[in-house]
Amino acid sequence: MSLSALTGCIGDSASTTKPGSESVKDANPKVSTGSYKEAPMWDSLVKNGTLPAVDKRLPEKDDIMIEQTVEKIGKYGGDWRLPWSGPDDKWGIGMITEEAMFRFKPDGSGVEPNVAKGYEVNADSTVYKIFLRKGMKWSDGHVFNADDVIFYWEHMLVKETFGKALYDCYYSVDPVTGEKARAEVTKLDDYTVQVKFKHPSVMFLERMAIDNKWFFAPAHYYKTILPEFIGEEKALEVAKQYGFKDTKTLGINTGYYYWLYSQRPTLRPWVPKNDPNSDRFISERNPYYFKTDKEGQQLPYIDRIVQTKIQDKSHKLVEALAGNVEVSSFDFADFTVLKENEKKGNYRVIPWSTPSWSSTGVELNQTTEDPKLRALFQDIRFREALSVAVDRKEVSEIITNGIGEPAQASVPKGLPNFQEGWDKQWTAFDRDKSAKLFDEIGLKWDAAHKYRTFADGSDLSMVIYQEKIADNEKFIELLRKYYEQVGIKTDVKIVDQGSFFDLKYANKIPVSVKTVNLVNVAYRPDELVPLRVITPWFGHYGLYTSSKGKEGVKPEGDVAELLANWDKIKAAKTKDEINKWSNEIIKLHQKNQWVIGYTSPTPVLVVAKNNVRNVPKLVNSDEFRGLGHAHPAQFFIE
Repeated sequence: MSLSALTGCIGDSASTTKPGSESVKDANPKVSTGSYKEAPMWDSLVKNGTLPAVDKRLPEKDDIMIEQTVEKIGKYGGDWRLPWSGPDDKWGIGMITEEAMFRFKPDGSGVEPNVAKGYEVNADSTVYKIFLRKGMKWSDGHVFNADDVIFYWEHMLVKETFGKALYDCYYSVDPVTGEKARAEVTKLDDYTVQVKFKHPSVMFLERMAIDNKWFFAPAHYYKTILPEFIGEEKALEVAKQYGFKDTKTLGINTGYYYWLYSQRPTLRPWVPKNDPNSDRFISERNPYYFKTDKEGQQLPYIDRIVQTKIQDKSHKLVEALAGNVEVSSFDFADFTVLKENEKKGNYRVIPWSTPSWSSTGVELNQTTEDPKLRALFQDIRFREALSVAVDRKEVSEIITNGIGEPAQASVPKGLPNFQEGWDKQWTAFDRDKSAKLFDEIGLKWDAAHKYRTFADGSDLSMVIYQEKIADNEKFIELLRKYYEQVGIKTDVKIVDQGSFFDLKYANKIPVSVKTVNLVNVAYRPDELVPLRVITPWFGHYGLYTSSKGKEGVKPEGDVAELLANWDKIKAAKTKDEINKWSNEIIKLHQKNQWVIGYTSPTPVLVVAKNNVRNVPKLVNSDEFRGLGHAHPAQFFIE
């Protein structure tokens, strides 16, 4: 599927005003045969009474979710081999097994029920009723119902049990005063939950599908581990059994990264069976999974996901080339070698388009700790100087084989809020202009006329941080070459993913090779609006917002305007208003160019063995959960 096809749908959706109340009570097609089948691996357990029959494990007949297959009805069996770097790469397994309350449609035009059976929303978007599937069960066989949603809301979300502030999607904004009001979440019956807002929340379902996909938790499990229920002393004993030093860490890991822990029941198609720190981390099919294909075969088709720990990212590529990976995604940097070895490795390369603003980009932390460096990064002339200091044609050829054209980081054509001509801003290679801008700022030369210094003669150097799992060494070296040619001393530090995360939260990353990757700012503002600590360019502006001013750096000027416009989006009564204020956010980014890009986006590569079927061609984005957007439960091995 092309990006233009996807974004056309999103653009249409964003400009449509809701005429009245909306109801999607039952979006499920029905099983064509009226009977159900299960994987052979469960046969003996059912026969000896260890496991109930499949029709007893599924939801009630009318509430079973029928997953559409991409190519054809599949067959059971096999392992999905998947190299990974260990528990630090939590999202590697997290995204492909995720089951959200509402998920994005394949074309990205909106959301559809998933764990939820359906919904109703009133005309002014202040009251949402979410309908659940009767008879649905957790992976341990316990009933899943509205109590699990209410428990999650009262004991985990509101109380921040897993270390996250209450998500933005649960607040509405007064369109006059800008005051935020928290939603009320109540149980109407065992299978109906109501979310009531004080003010209109037009994009609630889309926002929840991004902010808080799992709007539920197994109450029966958490009542056995949380201090609130068993006391601090017993909870600490549980934490240590899990390998954690305190109950807070227990709450964060089992509450937020729960898919790594076999003790915690889930609704996902595969459930973990052993310690994620093992050399091989194995997830096995969920016997109580709530989906079937249209012929009544309980999903997933594939028996197990077997993740083998690798020491280096390059090993993943080696395994794929050898044909030892069923399905995985790769960066575009691996395009040539993957294509050259398709026949030998018995796989196919499926390019997925992306909504990235750039394929090569850099972000300067606007709140970096060093006050002199912070002032420099906040000077738009410095950002322009770094932009024109780089020969984008060379970057295009060396890094993207010419496929990523010379361009500025900007909204790609076809996406909502595209700005004509933005991709050409500050793109002409011009060292003289760079030097002139540095002179205007007041940067001096050192005695050897090799590096620029601050106006007071003190040393000026930038440190670019890179995650070890990223594959940007060649690009960073190019950046270092170009930056140093115009006198900006540049160093590089490569850190593991966990350390990068910690450094980012501690505001210790001055420069990083990152770019924006989002479909629609109204869907996911996190990379463009400083709501929390997530994107390096705005650093601790995000901490200021998430801590309600108790910590971080207070946003001012155009950064504060970003937040004001986001509040207007949240207070909007129609999607036309949302589109208007989204456009204003994008224009502020065009004006300031906080994120600098050097080449246009390149595709993400999905590699699938030739005997693995039902793997579609889609758009890769974090909003859609990457490869998880392909609905892997319907993948099968021929």
